[in-house]
Amino acid sequence: MPTQSGDPAPHRHRRTAESFGVDAERYDRTRRRYPRALIDRIAAALPGPRVLDAGCGTGIVARQFRDAGHDVLGVEPDARMAEFARGTGIGVETARFEEWDPNGRTFDAVVSGQAWHWIDPAEGAVRAARALRGGGVLSVFWHAFHPPSAVAEAFADAFEQAAPDAPFDVRALDKGSAGHEAFLAPAEEGMKAAGAFTAPERWRFDWECRYTRDEWLDQLPTHGALTRLPPEAADGILRKVGEAIDALGGEFTVEYSTVAVTAMTVAAPGTPDGETADPPQAE
Repeated sequence: MPTQSGDPAPHRHRRTAESFGVDAERYDRTRRRYPRALIDRIAAALPGPRVLDAGCGTGIVARQFRDAGHDVLGVEPDARMAEFARGTGIGVETARFEEWDPNGRTFDAVVSGQAWHWIDPAEGAVRAARALRGGGVLSVFWHAFHPPSAVAEAFADAFEQAAPDAPFDVRALDKGSAGHEAFLAPAEEGMKAAGAFTAPERWRFDWECRYTRDEWLDQLPTHGALTRLPPEAADGILRKVGEAIDALGGEFTVEYSTVAVTAMTVAAPGTPDGETADPPQAE
């Protein structure tokens, strides 16, 4: 969820970034998967089968690439999320991606779903470039969702009352993909600054999902704005949102846009095929 203008970037909020494992099972059960069209478009650009999932969480993205025939390794800072992903058959190394060492391994893609804003975009792009072979793909993506205004406003009003000093721009929830510009632009800037990628492209995939009251309230606590709230505060927010959904008849449709920023590495002149130029050191 985007932060308020003027506040530190999301990746600086480490306690929130590593709080999602508080209920890893709920996170994995309720969070939406990514459009097959996105997975297929990334896969079509890869020079080989090896995929690195940065900030893999419970392994949602990793399993989608595994099921599409790829060899996937995850990197995840939250040990609870990493353990859940391992339980689904995904290999995971527990580390912040900015500090992770590939130990000479190379990959055909670095992907990150719903997680790149928790990674420093400049350091992350440099780290990705070092892990990728020439022609490898870096693709980072998010779900931007746009619920009915009554639901979004009920959440924002209740959240701002419960946590007036929180850094999250909860009203960005009602802006769809426009609310994710705070994620997309830094990702692009980081890729450009790394000096090892082609010009980044933006991709967008629109879809929708029908929710019942219980389904929406079940997934809401997995978002960063709520993971660290006291239970009584979170319960109050859910109650207010539930009342708004009841007023709509108990179910509603959410418009989704899955938005991605994607670039490819370029083999350096005079290097063996598949190698990239050394990117600048991250500061």
